[in-house]
Amino acid sequence: MDSPQVSSSAALLPKEELHPATARLPLPGYYRFKMVIAFDGSRYAGWQFQLSGLAIQQCVQEALCKLFPGSLGVHGCSRTDAGVHALALVAHADVPKKEFRIPPRKLVLALNAHLPEDIRIQRVQRCAQDFHAQYHATAKEYRYQLWNHPGMNPLFQNRVWHVPRKLNLEAMREAATYLEGRQDFRSFACVHAQWVENTIRTVHCCRIQRRGSHLTFIIRGDGFLYKMCRTLVGTLVQVGLGRFSPEGVKAMLRQKDREVAGMSAPAHGLTLWKVWYGDKKTRQAG
Repeated sequence: MDSPQVSSSAALLPKEELHPATARLPLPGYYRFKMVIAFDGSRYAGWQFQLSGLAIQQCVQEALCKLFPGSLGVHGCSRTDAGVHALALVAHADVPKKEFRIPPRKLVLALNAHLPEDIRIQRVQRCAQDFHAQYHATAKEYRYQLWNHPGMNPLFQNRVWHVPRKLNLEAMREAATYLEGRQDFRSFACVHAQWVENTIRTVHCCRIQRRGSHLTFIIRGDGFLYKMCRTLVGTLVQVGLGRFSPEGVKAMLRQKDREVAGMSAPAHGLTLWKVWYGDKKTRQAG
């Protein structure tokens, strides 16, 4: 990711007077809004703008510009991969005060009127001008859905990973405990991690719920590397199939090599479920 550009006037100001995340001066004449967005990612190239296909960020920004032509873009809390869904992705945007003539209570309806049906704004609210959806997030929760039965449930199509072979849930749950805590997850990130200096992350929770044939992997942490959640799930499933032992997961963490870990689970089973902001005492979901 490129470093943000800082104007010469901004560079002369004390650091605490700059925008804490983007190193830009707080902009006079603008309101900053925080949005909570849900979407079905099946037909999109992910959240972030892409040359290879339509992105959710592009759709939301175009809807925003139809209402407020002078808006300065939309910034999301996470770069979801192509095909990944979201229940509560948080984003922020700056809107010129002089263009803001819509009652705040009608903003959700106004934005959704310009969005496709598989992208929906859930909430919009004014926020502090220095709020940043990505850099101020303190925790994120992803959930991965899996259908473990010889026959696929057609009602879950494009929402779950179908694994027809029987899984050893006890072994998977044991392996999941080894993934919790503050550790180096380089083995569970795809090749982009070679350019990431710090691959240490804290996984607060990694557990598996089962209701009949429906498995839900709940993974909550302070941040995630590229395809990390999908690789954690893929590896746990391969533990359940007997390819790896639960103890082998601990060895994977020590080796810090993507080649030793398991496969990445398909994107369509993954959903960004919730995002938190604030410290442990004041943390609130986005």
